[in-house]
Amino acid sequence: MYERLKILVSPLFLFFLVVLIVNDFFLKSAFHNMITGKLSDFSGLFIFPIFWSAIFPKQKLWIFISTAVLFAFWKSEYSSLIIQLVKPYFSIGRTVDLSDLIALPMILFAWFYLRSSLQLSVGSALTARLSTYFISVVAIFSFCATSQPRYIQSFDQPQYVLLKDPSIQSLNSYDELEFYDKDSLLVVKINYLYINRPVKNDDYNKNQSVKNLDLAILHLIADSASLIPSGKITFLTVNTEQGIDSLRFNGGRLDGRFVRTKGGKVIIEGFYKMGLEDSTWTVRDSMSTDKVVQTFVNGEATHIKQYRHDKLRSSSNINTRSDTIFNIYIQLIILVICMGGICFLLYRNYRKAIPLRFKLSLFWKLLLCFVAPFIVWLFYIGVMLLLMNYNQDTFEAFATGIFIFVVVCPLMFVIIFGIKLRKDIDIFLYCLLLAIAFSIWTTCVTLEALSN
Repeated sequence: MYERLKILVSPLFLFFLVVLIVNDFFLKSAFHNMITGKLSDFSGLFIFPIFWSAIFPKQKLWIFISTAVLFAFWKSEYSSLIIQLVKPYFSIGRTVDLSDLIALPMILFAWFYLRSSLQLSVGSALTARLSTYFISVVAIFSFCATSQPRYIQSFDQPQYVLLKDPSIQSLNSYDELEFYDKDSLLVVKINYLYINRPVKNDDYNKNQSVKNLDLAILHLIADSASLIPSGKITFLTVNTEQGIDSLRFNGGRLDGRFVRTKGGKVIIEGFYKMGLEDSTWTVRDSMSTDKVVQTFVNGEATHIKQYRHDKLRSSSNINTRSDTIFNIYIQLIILVICMGGICFLLYRNYRKAIPLRFKLSLFWKLLLCFVAPFIVWLFYIGVMLLLMNYNQDTFEAFATGIFIFVVVCPLMFVIIFGIKLRKDIDIFLYCLLLAIAFSIWTTCVTLEALSN
């Protein structure tokens, strides 16, 4: 079986596998443009048929043909029914975009590459086998990770846009939207939006979704409606299941006072500034005198007060995006100080123990080299949880574990066989040092993403 799998450690297969994983977990969230959107399709269509052809070589032709057919079906709207059937059991999702079909020639490229003899020699037979099996696991993981579902941007305060001259046929085809026809105007209530995974699920990220909301909704419904120019003021009242909403629009965006009444009682009131919450918002319980008062600045909540029976029960400040960035800088300073302290302890142990060293048999040294990455990964998760910055899903956690193993394993060989351990505590210190180094790297990446 190994001979069949050797293609999985060939240069181009490894290249496109790395591109697929890096694009899905880093580039898409960092740039989110047409190139990153298509990159996974091009890479996936190359490695997917090659991988399964290596597993089932006698079915190679059918694998390549079915890959093309299934990809075209997956990218069409006809696959929606199947997705809805399996969604309660498997976490999958995809975006209908027929322009992705331009990646189909990669299947033909993969076919000719598979028939060539380009293979990578990987040291000894044992090393080659272990490398091949490891790459196989990573490949299966990448196929699963690339079909992760989209994330949802919900709205704590009601969100509406106003369009004119609508001709939409089905007003019930969008779960995330509600439509209210007002003669030549169409009021669209947005319950939620599908988005890529945000760096941080805060009001700043919500504001990015709201920035061009009327244009985004117009493109989503693909209707012949048009935008209303800014400066045209429109007052409307909409009856919803939640209550009666009194709206003021500037062009197609909410601007000015918003009031929701239910049973003759005002339950929500506040102000919008071109779609963003502004000033003070009050949300009342429809059955009691309890209420929540929030203060917004440029769409970001900065303070919240909770009242019960007209008495203040709690008051707290809320971090804005700028506050979060400042706190992360403080965390980075603390991590660098900790890293420097550990380096000092390791240096002191090294100097004090010379010429003695901590003795281990060859078996335990090798075992430590392969177990240490797992320990580093656990320490890394602990540090990120302590900093309250750990929000990885299953796929990202697995990808991080693979990355840590690939980096830490050879480093541990250098530390154990090259630098040599001086005291038993050095094992703990080196693992903690590497975990903090990964935490600093992750925090820097997060900081850059938050600052953009």
